[in-house]
Amino acid sequence: MTEIHTPRLLLRRWHDDDLAPLADINADPRVMQWIGDGSTLDLDQTAEAIERWEEEWDDEGFGIFAVELLASGELAGLVGLTVPTYLPEVLPAVEICWRLGQSFWGQGYASEAAQATLEFALQDRGLDRVIAIDRMGNEASENVIRKLGMEPERETTHPEYGFALQVHAIDLTEYV
Repeated sequence: MTEIHTPRLLLRRWHDDDLAPLADINADPRVMQWIGDGSTLDLDQTAEAIERWEEEWDDEGFGIFAVELLASGELAGLVGLTVPTYLPEVLPAVEICWRLGQSFWGQGYASEAAQATLEFALQDRGLDRVIAIDRMGNEASENVIRKLGMEPERETTHPEYGFALQVHAIDLTEYV
C-alpha cells in the first residue's frame, strides 16, 4: 500500500470510512466552486469518484490519495495524480490536483500535501513532467501552484464548460 508521511499529514489509499467525510466535503458549494462545472457531488457520486481513483491506481501506478491529519485522524480531503482526459490538448500528461474541506483551508495543508505528491511523482514514479490545471481566478490554487515551482505554460478554454483555464508545468530538470 502506498503511503506518504509529511510532518502533519498521511497521504494514503482510500478506506470505506472515508466515503461520508469526503461526501461532506464534496457537498460544500464553496469547495466545489472551482472544480468541474462547480456542481456539488452527493454520496453516490463521491463513491463513484473514489472507485475511479482506485482503478487509476491499479491501471497507472498512481492516483488520488486521501489526505488524513496525523494529529486527529480526520480526513481533510484529497491530493494526487491523474490523467486529465477532459483536456485532450495537453495529453499525454499527468496532472496534480487537490481538494480540501473548508475547515482545513489556510493552514498550509494543500501545499504540504501537493509538495509531497509532486516529489512522489518525479522521484518515486519516475515521471518526467507534471502539470497543474486551474480555473482562472482561483487564487488559492494559484498560490499552491507557485509554491510547487510550476510555471505557466498556456491558457486555454475548458472544452465542455467554456471557462478559462491555465496550465502550469514542471519537469524533472526544474524540480528542486
